[in-house]
Amino acid sequence: MSASSLARALNAAGLLGCSLILLVAFWFQIVLGELPCPLCVLQRAAFTAVGLGLVLNICDRPRPSHYAIVILSAVVGGAVSARQTALHIIPGTGTYGSALFGLHFYVWALIAFIGVIVAVAILCLWDRQFTPEASVSRPETVSVLGQPTGTAPTVLPGTRAGALGLSVVLLFLVVALANAGSTFAECGFGLCPDNPVNYEMFDRLIAR
Repeated sequence: MSASSLARALNAAGLLGCSLILLVAFWFQIVLGELPCPLCVLQRAAFTAVGLGLVLNICDRPRPSHYAIVILSAVVGGAVSARQTALHIIPGTGTYGSALFGLHFYVWALIAFIGVIVAVAILCLWDRQFTPEASVSRPETVSVLGQPTGTAPTVLPGTRAGALGLSVVLLFLVVALANAGSTFAECGFGLCPDNPVNYEMFDRLIAR
């Protein structure tokens, strides 16, 4: 396995983790009826932005600029989750939402964003993944009459996501779009309420 292919596999694992985080949050929202607050929505958006940087690495090839998107998105998401954690860390200030394994989602988000920053920083130390690999020409294509029609464009080894990588990308895109749709249903075109209890867009449509 080439260095870029291995790096792509690691990025796919990270993207799967982002998808699972969004899926758990989406499950609590749809099944348990816990609508996300404005800070929660921002954290979901940050996880989506982190995933988009990983998608670029999977579908194209690992690049420092793609990792920069991941790190910057994680920094923003970490700042938002740290802000929400600080709002509820003092005894008597209450909490928002249910706890998962003893910690609330904004605390888990802070831990996850820190983990993303550290993991991607370590991965960026691996320079071989950024080295362009030798191009390989595909064999000549053959027409119906048996005459060669030319040589297909050259490709770089390890520049294709593969079936598994594309499956993870598709899962992430579906989950991200579902979260975006639910956020629009909750907030509409305006600001999200501090303590949401219903889907404003649905209420507006029903009221007409």
